[in-house]
Amino acid sequence: MTTIETLLPQRYPFLFVDEIISATIDEIIGIKTYDNSFIFYQGHFQDQKIVPNVILIESMVQCGGAGITQIGILEKASWGLASLEKVRFFRSIKSSSTVRMVVKTIKVSHKLLKQTGTASCEGQAIIEATWLCLRLT
Repeated sequence: MTTIETLLPQRYPFLFVDEIISATIDEIIGIKTYDNSFIFYQGHFQDQKIVPNVILIESMVQCGGAGITQIGILEKASWGLASLEKVRFFRSIKSSSTVRMVVKTIKVSHKLLKQTGTASCEGQAIIEATWLCLRLT
């Protein structure tokens, strides 16, 4: 099994994918559990541990990038999120939740990566979005 740290440059506390379950050119599936110690709960909502929506987006982007790296489509490089489109939030999630992300690749080249994805928790949709990443190095 490949560890997520070999697929992404991010590290704690900015690593928002625990595992890639499966990765093909058509579909990447990953998970992230936001346990009670998740650092980004601090100061987000007083007395409530709700995962920030921006973190959920970053989780999907990281999942997509890790999957592309795992299947070897692109050489390892640094990528940056360049744009978001068609972002829809359906509900929030609280601590101790495991999020399942399903990402599909729309376009890939040595300079850009465009993907779309959904995240769900306990079978209920949380977010869907489409994004574009550009190669930084």
